[in-house]
Amino acid sequence: MNRLQRLSAILIQLQSGGWVKSQKIAERFDISIRTVYRDIQSLEATGVPIIGEAGHGYRLVDGYRLPPVQFSYQEAAAMFTAEKLMERHTDKGLDQHFKSALFKIKSILRQTDKDFVNALEDNIQVMANPYLPETDQSASYIQSLIEAIASKTKMHLQYQSRETDKITARDIDPVGIFHSMSKWHLIAWCHVRQDYRDFRLDRIKSLNKTEDKFTQTHPTLKKYLSKFTQKEKLIRIELKINKEHSQYLGDQKYYSGYISEKIIGDKVIMTFLTASMNGFAHWYMMIGEYAEIVQPQELKDEVRKMLDLLLTKI
Repeated sequence: MNRLQRLSAILIQLQSGGWVKSQKIAERFDISIRTVYRDIQSLEATGVPIIGEAGHGYRLVDGYRLPPVQFSYQEAAAMFTAEKLMERHTDKGLDQHFKSALFKIKSILRQTDKDFVNALEDNIQVMANPYLPETDQSASYIQSLIEAIASKTKMHLQYQSRETDKITARDIDPVGIFHSMSKWHLIAWCHVRQDYRDFRLDRIKSLNKTEDKFTQTHPTLKKYLSKFTQKEKLIRIELKINKEHSQYLGDQKYYSGYISEKIIGDKVIMTFLTASMNGFAHWYMMIGEYAEIVQPQELKDEVRKMLDLLLTKI
C-alpha cells in the first residue's frame, strides 16, 4: 500500500466514528507512531478537520463527511466470498442483513466490476461437514445478542445444561460471542451464578431482551478470553510418530493442541499443549498404534489406566 492509499484508508477509518488512537492506526498499517503523526498532519493540510486529544486519539469534526466510497472489485469480491461463510455459519437474521448490505454495495459498483463479481457467485461455495449434525441456525439468536451487546442491555434466557437435560432460567449481561469447534458461544455475566459463563448458542431454548441496562462494567471479549487462556494451565506433551504415518493425523492434531514438530530421520517429534490430560489420552488411544509417548510420564500412566479398564470389559 502506497502513502496515498494509506491516507485514504486512515480518513475512512476516522469517518467510521468515535475516537481512533494512534496506536490502532500504527498497528493496522504496520507503521510507526511518528509516521501516524505525519499522516494526520498531511490530512489536516488538505483541509480535513481532525480533532486530536491526548488519551483519546483522533476523530473528525462532527458533521464532516466524505463523498460516497467507491469499492474496488477486489474488495467487493472479498465481501461476496464472506457471504458464503455467513450463509453457513450464522443465523438467518444476520445473513439477511448481510445480503441486504451486499446488494447496496453491488449497486454502486462499475458495470465491469459487477460482471466480475457475478462470475464468482456460483463458483465459490462453503461445504458442510458431512460428519457433523446440521444445526438449526435460525435459533442461534446471533442478531439479538449483537444488539444487546452494543446497547448493554440485559437478557433473559432459558438454557439447557450440558451435564443434564434440565432447563434453567438465567438473567445475563451478554459480553461477546465467538465461533469455535463448529459452535457459536456466548460469554455473559450470569446474575444467578454471579460469575462469567460460557453458553453454547445451540443449547439456548429461548432468549428475550429486557428493559434493564448493565449495572456493572464488563471486560471486552478479547480481554476476557486473553485472561482466561492465561489462567488455564497447559500441559506440554511430546509424541514420536513414524513420518509415513504422521500425515494421516490431518487437522485432528490441531484440535488436540498441536504446536510444532521436528523431523529426526524417519521419525517426527510432535509437540502439543493441552489443558486436559484425560482428553488427550482418549485421543492418543486412537493413534497409539503408530505413536510413542515421549513425555510426560503422567500421560503414560493415564493411558495405562484406560487400557486396564478396557481389558476388564473384554
